[in-house]
Amino acid sequence: MTAITFKGFGGVRLEAEVAGDEHDPAILLVHGAGQTREVWSDVAESLVQAGRRVVSLDLRGHGGSEWPEDGRYDLDSHVEDLRAVLAQMGSRPVLVAATLGGWIAAAALATDAANLAAGLVLVDMPIRTDPTLAKEIADRLRLSRDPTNWDERTLGAFPIDQVPERLFAAAPELKLPTLVVRGGLSWMQRSPEAQAFDAALPHGESAEVEDADLLVVTDRSEAFLGLLLDFLERKQPRAATEFRAGSDARTLRDGLGCFATGITIVTTVGGDGRPIGLTANSFTSVSLDPPLLLVCIANTATSAPILREAECFGVNVLQIGQQPASNRFAGKAEDRFSATAWSPGETGVPLLDGSLGSFECKRHAVYEAGDHFILIGEVVRAQFEPRRDPLLYFRGKYRRLHFA
Repeated sequence: MTAITFKGFGGVRLEAEVAGDEHDPAILLVHGAGQTREVWSDVAESLVQAGRRVVSLDLRGHGGSEWPEDGRYDLDSHVEDLRAVLAQMGSRPVLVAATLGGWIAAAALATDAANLAAGLVLVDMPIRTDPTLAKEIADRLRLSRDPTNWDERTLGAFPIDQVPERLFAAAPELKLPTLVVRGGLSWMQRSPEAQAFDAALPHGESAEVEDADLLVVTDRSEAFLGLLLDFLERKQPRAATEFRAGSDARTLRDGLGCFATGITIVTTVGGDGRPIGLTANSFTSVSLDPPLLLVCIANTATSAPILREAECFGVNVLQIGQQPASNRFAGKAEDRFSATAWSPGETGVPLLDGSLGSFECKRHAVYEAGDHFILIGEVVRAQFEPRRDPLLYFRGKYRRLHFA
């Protein structure tokens, strides 16, 4: 396991551990109040062995995470922490939350659930919210196999009285595969409230383990693990394609990222004679007769107004050694050319030294296309270096060719 940090609500530092291959489907584990991420150790190890990448988070005020300087420990601060962590993860994980952490997870996913997570598993999440609940959970945590998880301050501060309305309002908004798993003892919500919550889940299913108390911290954790792995294989299989209706931004971005592309830097000269440029991977040939190509430029790009009006522009196809240039021109640096070797082409546009290929173009047409515009150029000069390897981009990461 490797320790990592996230930035939570109000800048609170949240600590987590990560294990597993970065290309495996992600699981985010969230403990309950009075616990730490250590409560998940056996489950996390088994998930990694089953081919999952596991991130186990310490909530604010727990384990390695900071206790907030402003003392905020209300439900909203926990919810915003979790939403911040989900936003900082590279892909949508299945979120697995235990006991009171389930309240945080349900509330966090009540807005934009499908954009933040691929699935939700709620373990031993209490539905009862009377004042005796905290004491009952505390007694069981003290008797768990890892007493060091106990922290009187954190559990005593957890806002149990804030939960009822938020929990039941969240249920119908959890529009993603959801599994509710409960221990079998009577105190663990064999109640009309629990049944009502389960029934309100749009894509929910529930399971119960007999003769069990808190599933994750007792010897019945293997029973929970079996249910969890079955759910994951059905709802988030490792190898199978996930089909989704609609085109939410996260799914669309992840899907389009499966199309491997080269990387270019598009350049021109501003009205003041200064070179400008930006990184773009939406580039393709259009026609050989006449010789046309196109690039797609975001309307929000700083260079967009100049490129939209430029009479000439260049497209520099990058090779594997130009990754630093790709990063530089994708950032917000004022002078991107100062650290980049270049020379003017025949049309005066900047051409980057050592590029895999460079195309000098006259503006042929500009078309509006949503939050981008399509810039079509007529190629007036092309040059290339065939002995170099291309810099590639696939699923959000730089890649290089691997020849069989």
